[in-house]
Amino acid sequence: MFNKFVKKARHGFTLVEIMIVVLIIGILLAIAVPNFVKARDSSRAKSCQANLKKIAAAKEMWALDNSLPHGTPTTGWGNIVPEYIKSIPVCPSGGTYISWEVGATPTCSVGGTAGSPDAHVLP
Repeated sequence: MFNKFVKKARHGFTLVEIMIVVLIIGILLAIAVPNFVKARDSSRAKSCQANLKKIAAAKEMWALDNSLPHGTPTTGWGNIVPEYIKSIPVCPSGGTYISWEVGATPTCSVGGTAGSPDAHVLP
């Protein structure tokens, strides 16, 4: 007798509710992913710039210890590793480090425009 007035309880979500949740997650991902990629590239560039500073300092220390003038080639990593720099630095973006003259600014093969947040060059 009371069964006529008792409504059945609904369990679960409707298709529309699930689609709205998926849409919201998609919008949040569309906002977050580009910012994540930009932050990752920026941190790789900063790490590369720190490596370039270490290489430049190691070359200068080697040149001072050996009384060498600017423009003298260092002939490779063997002159500065491990006495002036602990190990050969590795670019986090897979670039290689160039410039073996004393006084010349070392560069990374990834490069970029100076002043750009993702540039692999010394400022």
